[in-house]
Amino acid sequence: MTNIVDAAWHDILTTCGEPFRPDESPLLEPFAQLVRTAHAEPLLRRLHPWTGMWELHFSRCTEVGYTWDIPYIGTLRDGRYYVEGPHRSSPRIAETGSAQAAVAMVIDRLPPRCGPAFIGNAGELAAHEKARGSK
Repeated sequence: MTNIVDAAWHDILTTCGEPFRPDESPLLEPFAQLVRTAHAEPLLRRLHPWTGMWELHFSRCTEVGYTWDIPYIGTLRDGRYYVEGPHRSSPRIAETGSAQAAVAMVIDRLPPRCGPAFIGNAGELAAHEKARGSK
């Protein structure tokens, strides 16, 4: 695992990925639980996490221009979770009341040979994988 990935997880674990206090949003505690649960999984901990819109995303690379080949998990206002992806246009995979179940759904759908995160962006990762495949 790289220091970049460790630092990204640390940032999300300490801020829950959102700049809000608990009294400002009902989503913070379920999201914090999701982040802790995802981080506890070794396969996901190897990937670069990023957040937005109360969603936790996982990338196979460390720089913006992230990969979009892994499902992501979002938090619903009622404290439940949804799993979607890997693309925004993909249909919702499921909704669940359990962070553990949501994380398990993502793990079940990881691409083959997923991780550790590649240092670079998705284009550089694709070129790297293409070069490795041609040898």
